[in-house]
Amino acid sequence: MGTTTSRFAALAAAALLAPALAACGGQDQEAAAGAPAAAARQAAPLVVYSGRDEALVAPLLEKLERSIGGEVEVRYGDSAELAAQLLEEGERSEADLFLSQDAGALGALAQQGRLEPLPQGSLDKVGKAYRAADGTWVGLSGRARVIAYNPGKIAEPPAGVRELTRPEWRGKVGYAPTNASFQAFVTGMRVMDGDDATRTWLKDFKANDPKAYEKNSAILDAVDSGEIAVGLINHYYWFEKAAEVGADKMTAKLHFPAKGDPGALVNVAGVGVVKGSDQAATAGKAVDYLLSAEAQTYFADKTKEYPLAAGVTSDVEGLPPLESLGAPEIDLGKLSSLQQTLAMLQETGMV
Repeated sequence: MGTTTSRFAALAAAALLAPALAACGGQDQEAAAGAPAAAARQAAPLVVYSGRDEALVAPLLEKLERSIGGEVEVRYGDSAELAAQLLEEGERSEADLFLSQDAGALGALAQQGRLEPLPQGSLDKVGKAYRAADGTWVGLSGRARVIAYNPGKIAEPPAGVRELTRPEWRGKVGYAPTNASFQAFVTGMRVMDGDDATRTWLKDFKANDPKAYEKNSAILDAVDSGEIAVGLINHYYWFEKAAEVGADKMTAKLHFPAKGDPGALVNVAGVGVVKGSDQAATAGKAVDYLLSAEAQTYFADKTKEYPLAAGVTSDVEGLPPLESLGAPEIDLGKLSSLQQTLAMLQETGMV
């Protein structure tokens, strides 16, 4: 990106010029020497590492540029991979802001001390359940795990995921084992129930002959067509498809799992300011913009996710209020143990 190198060069040039200007004794010259360095600092773009897709957030980040009055430079990629890159780069990183697809990647950075604490005023815009306990990151939008089902195939959906190991669900359930959302759900179950209980559930679930898919959208299509009776997905896939084709054209319905069920996890996409950023103040302004009514409404309208900032609600038809969901009470920052989850999924033959 070259921004750090150019800033260092500008500062070094100013330092070399200072003695000569001081010898001349001219205050005007000193002010003129300092101006280029100050201008270079102000002109440097805000560097964002984004685990959210470019197609989704690029229009929003264009609005962010207007909000902060400066350029935004974005590097897109997988959230977990970008988090690993930030850890590898350490203090050498040029990143100022990290946008993550899930709380786990943010939690991993927080545990390694790679995120700056956010101002309390920014944190207070979001409920405690959807922000870091140590104040280093804050959720921007929420996605609920749900059970999609075909009412032509079953009389009633399962109350929660723990029921899916019973004989009556054999061969009827779709899931996406390599998908980050499914893996976050398994991590949430590990946090709730412990590794032994989760390993047992995975083995029993696998033995019940579920059908693996690559994506949540493919699971929903399979439920809708009757290929399978039940599918484990995120809520917004159903609402996006309903907006596209019409809810009355869909056979698949949604069931929000029972209160406290691991399958009722509400994960978040969130943001944190990278430790050592020389634009921490601007990055903080960016966080506040992403929590503004304009940005929160964008997430609600564009992806049908839940807005998380206080005072902003979704007007998506049929979407139950966030506070009505039975999300388990867990620290989302603990979803960072993805490697242990992947090892368990491999051990149990899920991936």
